[in-house]
Amino acid sequence: MPAKILDGKLLSQEIRHNLEETISRLNQKPGLAFIQVGEDPASTIYVNLKNKACKEIGIYSELYRLQTSTQDEELLSLIDKLNARNDIHGILIQLPLPSHIDTYRALDSISPSKDVDGLNSINVGYLHQGRKCLVPATPKGIIRLLEYYNIELDGKTAVVIGRSNLVGRPIAELLTQKNATVTLCHSRTSLLHDITRNADILVSAVGSHNFIKKEMLREGVVIIDVGISKLEDKIVGDVDFENVKEIASYITPVPGGIGPMTIAMVLENTLEAYNKLSLL
Repeated sequence: MPAKILDGKLLSQEIRHNLEETISRLNQKPGLAFIQVGEDPASTIYVNLKNKACKEIGIYSELYRLQTSTQDEELLSLIDKLNARNDIHGILIQLPLPSHIDTYRALDSISPSKDVDGLNSINVGYLHQGRKCLVPATPKGIIRLLEYYNIELDGKTAVVIGRSNLVGRPIAELLTQKNATVTLCHSRTSLLHDITRNADILVSAVGSHNFIKKEMLREGVVIIDVGISKLEDKIVGDVDFENVKEIASYITPVPGGIGPMTIAMVLENTLEAYNKLSLL
C-alpha cells in the first residue's frame, strides 16, 4: 500500500488560522524583524514568504535588506537597535550570510528572548539541556507534523542525515528527547545504507535530489524529507519519492511538506517571544 502523505501544508494552515485568531485579540501586535544581507535568490524567496505570512495573520513585520558589502559592525548595530525596541519581539537573520561576516557573532548578538530561529548559543544550549527555549523552526515543525499524525517516537530507531545547526543537530536532539534512539549521519558516514535500512524514522536534510533510494530503506519506514533542490523547473527533495512511497508508511512531499511547517513555526515562535516579553 502506498505511503500516507504527511501534509505539512494542511497542518500549517490550521496552525496559522489559530495564530491569526489569537493575534486578533491582542492589544499590541507581535513584531518580527527580518534581516537579509546580500541578494542570494533563494534567501530572497524564503524571506519574502515569511514576511508575507506575517502580514496574512496579523504580525507586524519589518524587512531589512542590506548590501552584500555590509560589515559586521553595521549588522550588529542594527541588531542592537532591534533588541532595544519594544514593538519588535522577534529577530530573524536569513542565512547564509556573506562569508566575510561572522555568522556566530551575529546570531549571538540577538537577544535570546527575540531569537525566533533558535540559533543564539544560549537557546542552542538550553535545547540540548532539555530546557524551555525558542526551538529552531524546521526541527520544531518536523516534531509537530509527526505528532499531528500520531506517529510513535518512543523507543523507535531514527536516522538523521545531515548535521547542520539549523536542522540535523537540533532534530536529532528533539527526537532523543521524545525517547527515540537516534543515529546522526553525514558526508563522512561509512556504510550509510546499512544504517538507513534499520530506521523506523528517517530524516534527510542533504539537499541532493534522489539521494534517498528505495533500496536504502525497509518496509514501513516514516520518511521526513527536508532537502530542497531545483531539477530543471521543478522543486524536489532528497527522496526518490515515486519509488520510496511504495514501501514507506508515511512520507512528506516536496513541496508541501516541511517547508510550510517551517514558516508556521517561525510565526508561532514570534507569538511565543511576544508572550514572554509581555510578562517582563
